[in-house]
Amino acid sequence: MKKNKIENYIWAYLMIGPLVIGLGIFYIIPFFQNFYFSLTNLGAFGNYEFIGMDNYEKLIKDPKMYKALKNTFMYVLFSVPFGISISIIIAVMLNSKIKGVTFYRVLYFLPAVTMPTAIAMVWKWLYNKEFGLLNQILLKFGIEGQSWLTNSNIALYAVIIVAIWASIGYNMVILLAGLQGIPKMYYEAAEIDGAGPIKMFFKITLPLLSPTIFFVSVMTFISSFQMFDLVFMMIGKNNPAFENTMTIVYYFYNNAFQLSEKGYGAAIAVVLFIIIFIFTMIQLKLQKKLVNY
Repeated sequence: MKKNKIENYIWAYLMIGPLVIGLGIFYIIPFFQNFYFSLTNLGAFGNYEFIGMDNYEKLIKDPKMYKALKNTFMYVLFSVPFGISISIIIAVMLNSKIKGVTFYRVLYFLPAVTMPTAIAMVWKWLYNKEFGLLNQILLKFGIEGQSWLTNSNIALYAVIIVAIWASIGYNMVILLAGLQGIPKMYYEAAEIDGAGPIKMFFKITLPLLSPTIFFVSVMTFISSFQMFDLVFMMIGKNNPAFENTMTIVYYFYNNAFQLSEKGYGAAIAVVLFIIIFIFTMIQLKLQKKLVNY
């Protein structure tokens, strides 16, 4: 019996070993390396010296960092609630018995498997001031077209719309899986009692879907704080609206890879990790309170 137990332990460790090794090499070790490099003046050619908290003191005094933080928080504030709300509505609609439901599910999921580069290029064409489809539609109604990606006042919101559109498919599939896990008998009992679709949605669907919504919220929140690709490909550094759309990750990229201030870039990455960690812990605490309530 003891021999079988030892063999089970051996096989268990052999199975999880590759994953643990991969996590250590590609995630855990680089994390501590990055933290150490944030305390150095690491440059382009790998030479560095230990400078303590100088990079963090520089961050505190850096107005561009605060601008990037503001843009990122604005991005999260709009993209997370609106994106999840739209995903829930679409998931509920696609969970009902409608004609061609499989086609619509595939249609909504397509952006989730589309390369961000392709998404950015298509939306850049749609937003184009001279010949973009969006402005052409507005002209049909006598409304003057906008410089969607070069106007500092609206460029960030234009990117947020694209990000919401791109995230709906992935969130919708997860929420749809959660919806299909809700027993039908609850809806049947509510229907017998005379409850309508709206009442069933708020009294049955939302409470039972809350764990799935929480998971989607956390994942969307983290990905929103890490926004980079759409801003990089749709806006660009030479765009007049760059300052008003630059996110923390873009600011990290600019310092670490374009200005070759890798130590300072590492400090930005550490600050971003701390922000995401704090807000994720807050979400976990709120979820526990809601469950206990």
